[in-house]
Amino acid sequence: QVQLVESGGGLVQAGGSLRLSCVASGRTFGDYAMGWFRQAPGREREFVAAISWTGSLTYFADSVKGRFTISRDNAKNSVFLQMNSLKPEDTAVYYCAASENYSGSALSKYDNWGQGTQVTVSS
Repeated sequence: QVQLVESGGGLVQAGGSLRLSCVASGRTFGDYAMGWFRQAPGREREFVAAISWTGSLTYFADSVKGRFTISRDNAKNSVFLQMNSLKPEDTAVYYCAASENYSGSALSKYDNWGQGTQVTVSS
């Protein structure tokens, strides 16, 4: 129903910034909330941030609150994750996900996932 493609990952020094983008395509008839998750090697996927379809509500994991910002541009079917003050602990594959019925931190509520983009933060 919806295809998600992430981009913007890469290698950055600690303290630097990256902006991840997620573009949705395909036939979508409902309203989708969007979330960002990440998964480090050997770790389970964890919640990072989420935003309601209109952008009126946002949610952040404690580990990124104050450093990351989530936003969306519905006219472009895009969601962004601005990552500032990056730390080595932020190194992971970052995934965007879409949910038609839910916005928040619950991984199981998201049914559509992108392929992921690698973020590596060096010391």
